[in-house]
Amino acid sequence: MIRVAVIGTGGISEAHLKAYTSLGDRCKVVALCDISPEKAEALKQKYNLDCEIFTDTEEIASHNEVDLVSVCTPPYMHAELAIACLNGGKHVLVEKPMASSLEECDRMLEAAERSQRILSVVSQNRFYNPIMKLKHVLDSGLLGKVVHAQADSFWWRGHVYYDLWWRGTWEKEGGGCTLNHAVHHIDMLQWLMGMPDRLQAVTSNTSHDNAEVEDLSIAVLSYGNGALAQITSSVVHHGEEQQLVFQTEKAKVSAPWDVYASVSRSNGFPERDPGMEQRIEEIYREYPEIPYTGHTGQIDDVLKAIENQSLTVLADGHEGRKTLELITAIYEAALTGRQVQLPLQPDSLFYTRAGILANAPHFYEKTNSVAGFANNEITLGSNYQVK
Repeated sequence: MIRVAVIGTGGISEAHLKAYTSLGDRCKVVALCDISPEKAEALKQKYNLDCEIFTDTEEIASHNEVDLVSVCTPPYMHAELAIACLNGGKHVLVEKPMASSLEECDRMLEAAERSQRILSVVSQNRFYNPIMKLKHVLDSGLLGKVVHAQADSFWWRGHVYYDLWWRGTWEKEGGGCTLNHAVHHIDMLQWLMGMPDRLQAVTSNTSHDNAEVEDLSIAVLSYGNGALAQITSSVVHHGEEQQLVFQTEKAKVSAPWDVYASVSRSNGFPERDPGMEQRIEEIYREYPEIPYTGHTGQIDDVLKAIENQSLTVLADGHEGRKTLELITAIYEAALTGRQVQLPLQPDSLFYTRAGILANAPHFYEKTNSVAGFANNEITLGSNYQVK
């Protein structure tokens, strides 16, 4: 039985607790930790947990009866908590984004290597059947190379969203919608297509004058083989229509799933290719359904690695760092107005947390701060099943 602690009992922690309790024959939540013990107590009662409640994170890091820790705190705390728990011999599953800076990511990776413990970064969208199947199709080779990709990370958040005490500041949230919302789609894009060679970007704050950070960004990525990709990160899009679209040499495929293949007429104009579409559909359908999806799928993956005494998980710290590297490059390109080359080097303006705080633009200053909302319900975005 794998013994689990959860640090941070805000909205996202419930996704972890639902997963752990649904896998209760393999793991048990033995500790909850939060600076507000009443929040932890409420979740203990809600999920009928037999666990201790702590307010001091150091007690979790040194707890002899904890094997795995879920870090569900605001982003600025991720690195230090993860490192402390890794140094304490715990496996760690840390919520996205992995950390506030690449320098922090590198220290987390060093701690994982030194302790020989798992460091996994929440990338729950990888664990949806449509995304697994889409990767299988793209990796099959049938479609040829990707020539253009489109990641629409469309969310909508009201003005009061940024009133929460840690949101809307570079110091505590670490960035705006690019870091904390589009991280999902940026992670999937780099997993499905790989890392670009360079990118350009612009950012803006159109609708949230109570936040320092951006609420809209657009990036264009360039790949060594000539392919291009575009990422729109937003919390101003009504309807929250989220999708990944890949135009390849032979067809278009997307999540939510759609396929369209064209062939050329004698004059160069297109006509539909139903034969190719059928072959693509067959490859899509042949990939088996995964038993657990979303956070539960990722936690199942981590538990299996622990059970098998393996350090190999689908979304490890190196994958989490790639995603943050792309986000960091978007911020640097937007700030400087110049094309940014990848991989980023330690002299990047945004490589360290200090560099971010010194260079990041303040669109506005934070004007309100509340400890929490009466309604703690959150939404996690699309599951990519249907348009």
